[in-house]
Amino acid sequence: AHEINHITYTDDSINMDIIEIDAASNRRIDEIRELRDKIHIAPTSLKYKVYIIDEVHMLTKEAFNALLKTLEEPPSHAIFILATTESHKVPETIISRTQRYSFKPLTADSMTGHLQKIAETEKIHISKDAIRLIAEHGDGSFRDSISLLDQVSNLYENNIEIAHVEQLLGIAPSEIIDRITNHLVAGTPQQAIDLMQAITEQGLSIGQLIKQLSEKLRNFLVSDSSPLDSQKIIVYLKALLELQSSSDQFNSFELFLLENSHLTSKNPALRADSADKPDKQESMSAI
Repeated sequence: AHEINHITYTDDSINMDIIEIDAASNRRIDEIRELRDKIHIAPTSLKYKVYIIDEVHMLTKEAFNALLKTLEEPPSHAIFILATTESHKVPETIISRTQRYSFKPLTADSMTGHLQKIAETEKIHISKDAIRLIAEHGDGSFRDSISLLDQVSNLYENNIEIAHVEQLLGIAPSEIIDRITNHLVAGTPQQAIDLMQAITEQGLSIGQLIKQLSEKLRNFLVSDSSPLDSQKIIVYLKALLELQSSSDQFNSFELFLLENSHLTSKNPALRADSADKPDKQESMSAI
């Protein structure tokens, strides 16, 4: 909106000719009719009056029909920017009258590089592993990743390590995920359940644990040294996907471990090694 009007953008930029509308709370036909009545008013200071409709897919069918008439014959001074994360919900009649620009999430590698530069500029002492974990949990969003970096730097001023980020995110250390995976493969569910209990006592999220275990198993699918065959991994992943929407994730995950631990490992040595570990190693103090 600023670029097409040839004006400089800053975070606190406010201009009467750039109007942002939240379609989630202004989704009815009445709001679109009001917009349509005002759109013929010329800009006050800019070349173009720009209407940004955020979450446009939330508009009702009637509102879309009213908007369509405006898009078909817009005034020369008016430009619409329709923003959405669910473009498949926008009617084809609307899409056919627009230019489409798809914004893709940043890769973890690209995000890591950006965050590293910010950390150096802001003199934040943080390890590369911690930066990488923040980038991975930003889910491709630069804004979310910067927010996480800001939070962890406020909590831990100096020498930020991966354990600090794990604590902020409420996720289990990778070695705990490895041990739960080994018990699942080895058919020793009780030890895995003990670990799960210890994790929850530390205030960590079972939902996040399920997500981490799913990621671990997905990595097995592309690994040449996986202790499980691909069909068993797919069985696990399907079950874990269902668990993510469970209203009682703790008991559901416990049942998952008991039901699936009987599936045998391709590596008998792994079963023996995991099963023979003494119980005292299964406490959180071993982290």
